[in-house]
Amino acid sequence: MPIAPEELHRFLSAVHPYDTLDSDALEGMLPQFVQRRLPAGEPIYAVGQPLDGLYLIHSGQVEIRDENDVVVSLLGPRNSFGERGLTRDGIAATSARTVEETLLLMLPVYAFNALVQEHPAAQRFFDRSRAAKPRKTDLAHSRVETLMAAKPLTLPPETSVQEAAKLMAERRVSSVCITDGPALKGILTIRDVSGKVVGGGLSFDTPVAQVMTAEPLTLPPSAIGSDVLHMMMERHIGHVPVTEGGRLVGIVTQTDLTRFQAVSSAELVAEIARADSAEQMAEVTARIPQLLAQLVASGNRHEVVTRLITDIADTVTRRLLALAEDRLGAAPVPYLWLACGSQGRQEQTGVSDQDNCLFLDDSATEDDLSYFREMAKFVSDGLDKTGYYYCPGDMMATNPQWCQRVGTWRGYFAKWIAKPDPMAQMLASVMFDLRPIGGSKSLFEDLQEETLAKAAKNSIFVSHMIANSLKHTPPLGLLRGFATIRSGEHKNTLDLKHNGVVPVVDMARVYALQGELTEVNTRARLEAAVAAGKLSGSGGQDLLDAYDLIAETRLEHQAAQVKRGAAPDNYLAPADLSDFERSHLRDAFVVIKSLQSALGHGRGMLG
Repeated sequence: MPIAPEELHRFLSAVHPYDTLDSDALEGMLPQFVQRRLPAGEPIYAVGQPLDGLYLIHSGQVEIRDENDVVVSLLGPRNSFGERGLTRDGIAATSARTVEETLLLMLPVYAFNALVQEHPAAQRFFDRSRAAKPRKTDLAHSRVETLMAAKPLTLPPETSVQEAAKLMAERRVSSVCITDGPALKGILTIRDVSGKVVGGGLSFDTPVAQVMTAEPLTLPPSAIGSDVLHMMMERHIGHVPVTEGGRLVGIVTQTDLTRFQAVSSAELVAEIARADSAEQMAEVTARIPQLLAQLVASGNRHEVVTRLITDIADTVTRRLLALAEDRLGAAPVPYLWLACGSQGRQEQTGVSDQDNCLFLDDSATEDDLSYFREMAKFVSDGLDKTGYYYCPGDMMATNPQWCQRVGTWRGYFAKWIAKPDPMAQMLASVMFDLRPIGGSKSLFEDLQEETLAKAAKNSIFVSHMIANSLKHTPPLGLLRGFATIRSGEHKNTLDLKHNGVVPVVDMARVYALQGELTEVNTRARLEAAVAAGKLSGSGGQDLLDAYDLIAETRLEHQAAQVKRGAAPDNYLAPADLSDFERSHLRDAFVVIKSLQSALGHGRGMLG
């Protein structure tokens, strides 16, 4: 027996987003709902089937299964389903079946479309993608390719200093890039001419190759403006060439940055670069939580916030390396300090431990190893003093296992790939997130590509990595609820790191491995995986939207804690969220669970 109009009105008045409609609008919608009473075990729709409309449960239970027939959600009264397919192409992305006798209210496609078009609250509720944030004309939102001079002045290495100076004066620029064909060889600035030529008494006929700064620091076009500013402040330079694949494509100078503002993070970077001790740096890093709160309040995207926060950790690390060399003497052989974990992925938030290691030139002797172990202790102790606490798993350069010659590291990777036991999977997962911080990058570049190629070709290793990536699961409970932590200090909360962000991080790492992609940042990996065909466009966009929502919820939670004077953490109580926020967060977890299922069934590309 169908429910009466007055009862339907009362029911919808208590369900979002219908509770936002005025009385006349809601009254006008009542006749559009089709009532369907179905017995237990009755199919409602199947994957790939055109949807009749949006479904709302009045009474009963419905289970939602993904394309691999895995249950991803169990829904009860007042829950909607079908919106994901309706807002994309009208085709069901999941299947739905009743668990018990159920009364459904179905809003036909035409009525659903009218609802979201005419009522902004409904549009926001059913749009599961991340809401667009206001664009800001600051460094944090500007890619280097939009800031750079696309056609910098260039000269060959044999050009005389006098000719270079004349051209700079004519063009009214303060630098010239020295190139051999498309390849950047060096940079010559007005300061070089003044200090090295005039001040040094060199002839004006001296070739620029003898005066230029060879192999200058560069950035790719995809970097953001704050990367430029931080590099300038830390390294005391005023010009940053922009290269892509070793080819010069532009240059950014201090003048190019004057109209932009990224003062807060840049000031911290500058202060750290001038610090003479870990204690002085600790006074600066103590302001990171306030910076995080400020960046979140300003509407910055999560990947921008974490990049800026990570930049500070990178600067602390490099400054500690410099202080270590001041104390211990120059390094006896080339070395490279690398970060892994969240710092390696450029995804640090307001709370982070340190994960790092040292690669040493193969010529290093046992005495050299002693030097670098002292360096590692100095740097790791300094990082701990500045708020980057010691890694609980001892994944630090202070562990002799992680302070080794490149040949030893090559052996580590080969062993982990050849025999992927659980420990090898864990170690490989950590090491695939390595990013050079300070030292000779050449020690890592060939090894990274070599390891990716070997790992991607070993199907057994890839299978083990996939299995390992599925160990962290989204916190989904029954009846459209959450599976919160059951006991302990964080009882009744969600762990937004290990059960929210980490599952996506793990999947992105697998996609990068399958595609031999060198990106380390999670979002960059997902975008590259879509471009490489390792993840479908629709699946990739769904996963990016889910990741964005969870990552931003995590940052907003931490920012709110900072504002209350509390230390930031990753534990969020669902009760602190509105119905709207809970619904969207849970849908994000469902997307992750669906993609995990696809990956586990060997269908990662299908998404």
